[in-house]
Parts: sequence; C-alpha cells; structure tokens
Amino acid sequence: MSLRRQSLLFCVMLALLPWLVGNASSGWEEGPSGERQFELRALSPKFWTLVSREAKLMTVATGFGFTEGPVWDPSGFVYVSDETLNKIFRVYPDGRKETLISLGDPDGNTVDSQQRLLDCASVLRAIIAVSPDGQYKVLADRFDGKRFNSPNDVVIGPDGAVYFTDPTLDLVKGEKQEIRFQGVYRLDGRGGVHLLTKDLSQPNGLAFSPDGRRLYVDDSEQRNIRVYDFSASAMLTNGRIFGNELGGHNEGVPDGMRVDREGNLFVVGPLGIWVWDAEGHHLGTILLPEQPANLAWGDPGYGTLYITATTSVYRLKTRVRGFVPYLKH
Repeated sequence: MSLRRQSLLFCVMLALLPWLVGNASSGWEEGPSGERQFELRALSPKFWTLVSREAKLMTVATGFGFTEGPVWDPSGFVYVSDETLNKIFRVYPDGRKETLISLGDPDGNTVDSQQRLLDCASVLRAIIAVSPDGQYKVLADRFDGKRFNSPNDVVIGPDGAVYFTDPTLDLVKGEKQEIRFQGVYRLDGRGGVHLLTKDLSQPNGLAFSPDGRRLYVDDSEQRNIRVYDFSASAMLTNGRIFGNELGGHNEGVPDGMRVDREGNLFVVGPLGIWVWDAEGHHLGTILLPEQPANLAWGDPGYGTLYITATTSVYRLKTRVRGFVPYLKH
C-alpha cells in the first residue's frame, strides 16, 4: 500500500473513530471489578428507533437460582420460572415474589387463548397448563407414543395452536431419550401432536412474525436463528438461516426470543439480547450484567421488556410495542 493511501486510510479511520467507539458491538467491556455492565451498543442507527439512548435497565427482583420463562399478566405481575429452585413465581414490580407452583425444572411459558398459563415442564417431559391455584394438567407428553425429550419453549401460533421446541438440553440425567431427534411441534386443540421439523440440533426459542407468515426458531448448538415460511395449513417450508449469534466460551448462546409489532426480533445471544430487523440485519445488542435466558413484553401497552437473566429479573422500556400472539392486535 502506498504512503498516500495509508495516510488517506488513517484519516478516514480517525474520522470514524467516535462512531466506532460509541456504536461498535464487537468485544466486551467490564466494570472496574470485572463485572459485566449494562450497555446499549448499536450497529445501525435504526437501533435507536427501537431503544432510547437514555433507556435504563431496572432490577425487578433478584436472589433466584436460574430464571426463565417470563410472561406478563395484566393484573400487574410477571410469571417467572426458576429452574434451580424448581418453582414458578409471580413476581411483582416491587420485587415481591409469590410461589405459584413447585415443579421440577420449569422452563419456557406462555398464555393461550383461554388465558391459561402453559409451561414447558422439563422433568415431566411435558407441556402443562397451570391453574391460578397452582394445580396443573398435562396437555401433551408424547409423540407417536414416545416421551418428549425436555420441552423448552412455547408460543401460540396465528391459528391459536400451541407450538413448542423439544431439545435434549434439560433431559433428566439417567433418563432415556425415546425420540431420536430434537423437534419442533404443533399441539392442536384436540390434543394432537404434529412434528413440524427435526432439522435443528438443539431447537430452543421460537416466535412468529406479526403477520403469521414466518416462524423463527433458534438453535443453541449451531448458534444460529432459522426462519421458515408458515402456511395456513400449519406447514413449514423454505427453512433457511436468518442470522448467526456467535460468541466466546461461556458468553451465552441463542435462547429465548420475542418480536415487536414491526417485525423486529429481540433474541437472547452471547452477552445479552441481540436485536435484528425482519431482513436479518443485526441492529445492535443490549448488553446485560447477567447472562439472559428469556424475555417477554409487559406493562400496559406492552412497551417494556421483562428479561430473565440468571439470578435476576430486569425490565427495560423500549420505543416499540411488543407483539403478543395470544392478544388481539
């Protein structure tokens, strides 16, 4: 490279330095004690149309074992699974916790069209419905007569059916894997279980686009997000890679995901929540003090993300409103 071109390149890099420092999302900054810090790190100006530069991360509650499966209840609390303490809690904005049910390794949750709380019960290897008084009913625990592996996350589809992932991530130690693949399933209103795809290594979080034409599923082992075309007959076609979420050792993997009303994706990934537009562009990352596992839209208007991250539950206001499948939009 000529000296003139080197000088020109240096000048260009110098001019871009302030933007790179303020917006680059590669790498990680630690606090003075080596602890992770909350940070909003943009890759695109569009990121700031979704999250304000002045947004503050608030701690709702802490002191859990390992949090998962947040779901907002309009009564003013969020359901939270604790995979270590083996409970599902009601967690209130003032940090108060109430035990709803004691259950072996509860995982992802959602609410169905009947306003029932649905849980991926890993130890039961089942999808269950939990009543307000803490009783549960098994909705499905088998496919073709064989027990599920360990249902992980669950959403309601545009047709009102239940869609869930079944990796081996939480298969009880010592128990046999009866289904020889890790699938994505549809549970219909009559209790029928239908396999949609088995082409993921460890399917985890999943979400539908607001128009119901796409299903996103991430793969914790392959560290990517897949997208499928979803038909009115509840078939998946044209599966392809939507995006990759690669990171370092112990930095986290793709996990829970949610979609806003404009079709942007908020997906758990290394070091925080990765924000994507509907075309597969990584817009930026919400870096968190603890590694998250899942998230949900909440508060009146659904303009707040409730985030389950290791021992805590956090909340972050956004500039967008969430798409919540079981609500009428």
